[in-house]
Amino acid sequence: MEYRNLGRSGLQVSIVGIGTNNFGGRMDADATALVVNEALDAGINFFDEADVYGGGGKSEEFFGEALKGRRHEAIIATKFGMPMGSPAKSGGSRRWIMQAVDDSLRRLQTDYIDLYQMHRPDSRTPIEETLRALDDVVSAGKVRYIGSSNYAGWQVAEAELTARHAHYVPFITSQMEYSLLNREIEPEHVPALKQYGQSLLPYYPLASGMLTGKYRPGQDAPAGTRLASGANSSRFLNEQNLATAQQLEEWATAHGHSLLELAFSWLASQPFVGSVIAGATKPEQVRANAAAAEWRLTPEEMAEVDAITKG
Repeated sequence: MEYRNLGRSGLQVSIVGIGTNNFGGRMDADATALVVNEALDAGINFFDEADVYGGGGKSEEFFGEALKGRRHEAIIATKFGMPMGSPAKSGGSRRWIMQAVDDSLRRLQTDYIDLYQMHRPDSRTPIEETLRALDDVVSAGKVRYIGSSNYAGWQVAEAELTARHAHYVPFITSQMEYSLLNREIEPEHVPALKQYGQSLLPYYPLASGMLTGKYRPGQDAPAGTRLASGANSSRFLNEQNLATAQQLEEWATAHGHSLLELAFSWLASQPFVGSVIAGATKPEQVRANAAAAEWRLTPEEMAEVDAITKG
């Protein structure tokens, strides 16, 4: 397993991370424990949580219980800012951050969070207030590092310059959707991260399953799969994505790899990527994800993949 520093910090994480959105929802406590222990045994140390996952903090609760006795092996990232039952329990205000961090610590059964991320921008709260509150929870020892999620490029720059001016702890990471089928962040967001020395934590690296090889042009989505129904079905399952995924699979096969391996390894071959976040509901999925990211594409191979996906 390869490990990388997040941003300009000394925090080292596995290139493959575990997204925990299924904990407490699709997965019960026993299934969560199986995945967590399999990940740690495979050398995966990065787990991406959020207070809203599982509904009402259930994912953090299940994860905290599963991690008992192995907390020292894990890098816990969690997020705040999405509504937790009411509008007052959301956003980036000082009042909410001080409560939200303590709530997450309790559910996770730990006394510190390695990476605390703002889940989305809050237009109602000045960024100065948010960063000052986050600086204080770092000073208090409750949080080690901070990051953002779903920020526009200009918001990344605004937060960085505000932190520099006020001598606050800066963001070291940015979490955004990024995959071979969604490269929208490249013109604006990625240059901002490079300029300020932040790492990207891509979510939906498999485009909600489109890059697993399960879905084929002209065929219905297999029953029981994520895109067989639901809100993401129409967004991901369209003719253009199906055609591109098929081309990518043919290219990967010609190079001795699977489409899944290409999806992970293309991201891992980007030096600005810190850890590739992917969900897993079974131990065998953890092992497959860990193995998939071992390939590193050459510059020539990256150019060939670009030619397929840039549209």
